[in-house]
Amino acid sequence: MNLKLRNPLAFFDLETTGTNITTDRIVEIAVVKVMPNGEQLTKETRINPTIPIPYEVSLIHGIYDEDVQDKPTFKQIAKELANFLEGADLAGFNVLKFDLPMLAEEFLRAGVEFDPSTRKVVDVQRIFHLMEPRTLSAAYKFYCQKELVNAHSALADTIATFEVLDAQVEYYKEVAVNGKDGVPFYPVQNDIQALHNLTASNMVDFAGRIVLDNKGVPIFNFGKHKGVPVLEVLKKEPTYYDWMMNGDFPLNTKQKLTQIRLSQFNQK
Repeated sequence: MNLKLRNPLAFFDLETTGTNITTDRIVEIAVVKVMPNGEQLTKETRINPTIPIPYEVSLIHGIYDEDVQDKPTFKQIAKELANFLEGADLAGFNVLKFDLPMLAEEFLRAGVEFDPSTRKVVDVQRIFHLMEPRTLSAAYKFYCQKELVNAHSALADTIATFEVLDAQVEYYKEVAVNGKDGVPFYPVQNDIQALHNLTASNMVDFAGRIVLDNKGVPIFNFGKHKGVPVLEVLKKEPTYYDWMMNGDFPLNTKQKLTQIRLSQFNQK
């Protein structure tokens, strides 16, 4: 082992019902606690989030409602998990922006003491992005094996983006990923409709405040009504429309919201 440790270092990763720290919940946690002598202690637990897992999220991590319905809740495993993490510094990939805040929130809801501020934290993603920038220039070099000259020139960037996509459809044409029930499929196809479905099919407004659920129904993607159909909110709370129209939202968001609102009258 190359790492020099004074304290145990607990690497951890979460799978969740979504990315909202306040409203979403953990469905799986894995911890590998590396001891100063190199010994590795592993804990992996699936958790009943007590709320439904959106289908589109299940497609990403492969965990469905039926997989966790009989599992313990976070509150039931919180004390044992806190004891396992006791005295350990923390590490993970993108932990500062997501995993650590989500984990701390769950501990607070469970009423179990867990104070990350008393530990050292290493975010591996930040090291990765610092040393290997995830930029168009990096993508151009990776997929096209060419240096991007005049980066940040609009025309140069546009041409490079075309060449990257052109290379991607060839690079990934025989690369499969596992979908629902472990059935492999090929997400990157040389077809614009398929690529749209892959990258933007659930988009309603450009800011992502409103998206389509797995049934094609527009739902809010933020705030207290996240995950709730737009029309359902507007019917139960008509003033929410006025709040958004008078609020600091993009004009495109307001336009789409108005179109959805008007659609309910067209259905009558």
